[in-house]
Amino acid sequence: MPLSMKKYHFALRFVLLVFSLMVSCQTDDTSVTYEEGSNEYVNDWMYEQMKKYYLWNESLPKNTAKTLNPKEYFGELLHTEDRFSYATSVALPETAPKSIRISYGFDISFIEYEGQVYGVILYVLSDSPAERSGLKRGQYIKAINGVSLNNQNFESLYAGLVHSDRAKLQWLEYSLQSGFSTAKEIEIIRGFTFSQSIIHKVISNNKEKTGYIAIAHFDSGLASTLLSVFKEFKNEAVTKVIVDLRYNGGGDVSSATALSILLAPNIKQDDLFIRFKGNKNGGFVNKSFKEALEMNELQIHFETLRTAHPLLIQELYVLCGKHTASASEIIINNLKPFMPVISIGEKTVGKDVAGFAIEDERTKDKKGWILYPVIYKLFNANNEGNYTSGITPTVSLNELQEMEIFALGDPREILINRALNGGIHAKQNRNTAAKKLSLKAIPTDADPFLLVKF
Repeated sequence: MPLSMKKYHFALRFVLLVFSLMVSCQTDDTSVTYEEGSNEYVNDWMYEQMKKYYLWNESLPKNTAKTLNPKEYFGELLHTEDRFSYATSVALPETAPKSIRISYGFDISFIEYEGQVYGVILYVLSDSPAERSGLKRGQYIKAINGVSLNNQNFESLYAGLVHSDRAKLQWLEYSLQSGFSTAKEIEIIRGFTFSQSIIHKVISNNKEKTGYIAIAHFDSGLASTLLSVFKEFKNEAVTKVIVDLRYNGGGDVSSATALSILLAPNIKQDDLFIRFKGNKNGGFVNKSFKEALEMNELQIHFETLRTAHPLLIQELYVLCGKHTASASEIIINNLKPFMPVISIGEKTVGKDVAGFAIEDERTKDKKGWILYPVIYKLFNANNEGNYTSGITPTVSLNELQEMEIFALGDPREILINRALNGGIHAKQNRNTAAKKLSLKAIPTDADPFLLVKF
């Protein structure tokens, strides 16, 4: 989710100043003034910002109805390829992005098994409303607010859950030995979830040691935690690393860079890591490993991270899926020029864009609109990018092939097991036990945006 505006306030002013100096075109008409607080007042400001910064600024509509509600007006400005830009008002909480991950702290998928539709709990954030209510990975939701899930209503029930403040969930567990447990009901209340702990362990398999790490979100300042984990991996002489990003919707670019520095062999601090391509006003911004790290990480340095690089690492596996987006996709795409990356799972979200928040500072009470437009497309050192439709994994594998779903880090878990036993060379003998259902026209639980600051 977006980092607080307070934290970005100084950096944002600097970024906007630098960007504005690069803008060659000026406002076409400064003679028209609008009443403060009116739709026209807000929308005119929106249009001018989009004309400067928006990646697709040359395709903005020429004639716009500035009397529209600002939320609707902003939507009218967006390019047909744009799935991620949005606008929100501090004074109107209902304009903020919503998802069950943001509201309750868990991710879910849907399956049909023996004629019954279930919601499958895939991931539960630590110290979240979901965890405090007793939800765990691998549990099955059978009903929401007393209504049993079926093929006709699971999307609408999910959408209702996304926009609710509380809900009653009927859930049960499943094991291969005993089947389904007795159904229980809990009430879950919308609340806050803060920084996430990292799941990590060293797995011994066939006389080989593998470092496993699951990251829920690339929080800013994550470098120190990653450093500690990889020191352990190095001390244990791991020869494989599995990075589980299945439920990581993105976050801070510098934290993703820190992980890349720890993983990639034979890199130098000045090696190009990421390219940001903007419109004609913004142009290209190239960042080396060191520069990308220092965009938002000044406590842990490149050289320090390199001391924890596992020297014996021979294989890197990245577990991915329909919740993998943004900074997580950077790990897959931007490490490719430096090492083989074997991705296992399902196609990712396809968020190959980034930007910075633009705040309307004309309002005295600081409760104006904030824009999160797409400003940059992302590329790696080989100028490879354009994965708008998602990154297809090296090994396509459905994690819901069996009804019993194991905890993250368990060697029996389907994707982890595949990586442990050879990845692209391992045979897959499991049979799909259930039909996986796809949500249509429902927003992804990926982060609403990938914020950057230079």
